[in-house]
Amino acid sequence: MVTADLPGPDSLLRRTLGEWRIGLVAWRLLVLQTADPAVAAGMRDFSTYRAHPWRRIEHTMDSGKRLFFSDREGLRREVARLERTHRRLAGTDEQGRPFTASDPAVRVWVLVTLYECMTAMRELSGRPLAPPELEQMYAEFRAVCSEFGLSDDLFPATAADVPAYMDRTIRERLEYSEPVRYLLFDMLREAPAPRRLGPLKPAWPLMRTAAAQVIGALTVADLPEAFRERFGLLRTRRAALLSFILHRTMRVLMNALPEHRRYRTSPAGAALTPQPSTASTASADHTSTPAARPVRFPVPRRRKGGDSRPARLRTFFHQVLDQTGDGRISSADLQAMAHNVCWPLELAAEREATVYAAFETWWQQLRTGMDADGDGQVTCEEFITAMLAGIDSGPAYLEQGLHVAVRAVFHAVDTDGSGHLCADEYRRVFGGSRVHLAELNHGFRQLDHDGDGRITEDEFVQAFTDYFTARTDNTAGSQLLGRP
Repeated sequence: MVTADLPGPDSLLRRTLGEWRIGLVAWRLLVLQTADPAVAAGMRDFSTYRAHPWRRIEHTMDSGKRLFFSDREGLRREVARLERTHRRLAGTDEQGRPFTASDPAVRVWVLVTLYECMTAMRELSGRPLAPPELEQMYAEFRAVCSEFGLSDDLFPATAADVPAYMDRTIRERLEYSEPVRYLLFDMLREAPAPRRLGPLKPAWPLMRTAAAQVIGALTVADLPEAFRERFGLLRTRRAALLSFILHRTMRVLMNALPEHRRYRTSPAGAALTPQPSTASTASADHTSTPAARPVRFPVPRRRKGGDSRPARLRTFFHQVLDQTGDGRISSADLQAMAHNVCWPLELAAEREATVYAAFETWWQQLRTGMDADGDGQVTCEEFITAMLAGIDSGPAYLEQGLHVAVRAVFHAVDTDGSGHLCADEYRRVFGGSRVHLAELNHGFRQLDHDGDGRITEDEFVQAFTDYFTARTDNTAGSQLLGRP
């Protein structure tokens, strides 16, 4: 079988998807995808979109960049990573129906909605793509999708068949579930402040209310007519006017900008994508590896006297462990933590599996000692009570759970297999554009107890141990990632 050429820098697909104004239809895309029952069930049980919406959105954007702006090697690596992730997302929805993120029909829907949203962006802006352009972009899109190994019969045969596919799927399969309603009307009203706000962060409560109203109205106005009709969503005149003004204004603005300002992702993409890290790549250049979002140990408010561990554990539960934001922890939360460790490192499959297995070991220890009612979930109070009892029983308690996960993280971060973390490895994983270099350097020095310019595995583990065991805030490992 002849493999179609991937879209290049001059492709219509890259130039459309890479524009900043694609953000105008991003929420529309999320709503359409989530309306699939399997996607909704996966979001409910496994996604971190409630507790960490901005990180979840960034991961989605990063994945899109790897899929549509990489060379074939990078594309295949991202497809393999997504397939490993999706195999872990399966269960039973609220109506007792089995679901899996690996369902080919579901995966095709998620992919095709991305193409459809690109065409919708152009149509809503008043400059729809002509039929030959639609066919060109669809061919470029299908060249990327072919790497997923999905049956051609599941895809619309041509660009002209996409509208009928969308209409049929909306009317026959999609559902207006709680995750869809939450995305449309509540998510932005509850979302924490993005870190990029900086000094504007105190104004976020007012800003998010306005943003929620605008994005909610815009999304409802821009959704396909069949979707609005089926689920009774009203496209008001005000929302229609908002859509008209925003899309056309952004089109004019983008066309007036110089090329390098117009695109969120350059159509040039990456000539060579980074290799997945393995223990043998001691001399590998990792400069192009996507930077992780900063991972911070939460620091509770200072307490005067007494044992500070309960407050610290409570903060850790809500800010770190409860990844899904439902007030309880389960296997899904620990899987999400493992996912966030692996995401920026592009680990090889076996090393990624090691990280997931380590976090599963930690979860099994938590579940065995804390799940008093046997419902497969652990509440905050169960966590605090059992952790304090376990810590007081001796060092073996942390060694059998927490330390297993922490050591797996260390070995994943140690990309050159040297047995220690240098400052560059530390900054690459725990840093990123949003963390000041002084703060990163301070954090590195805090972990580097002997001052030799590198962090050993024992020093790394000890920082986590101190955080959980110290009875006062002065000696707790609260500066795991530093505060200058």
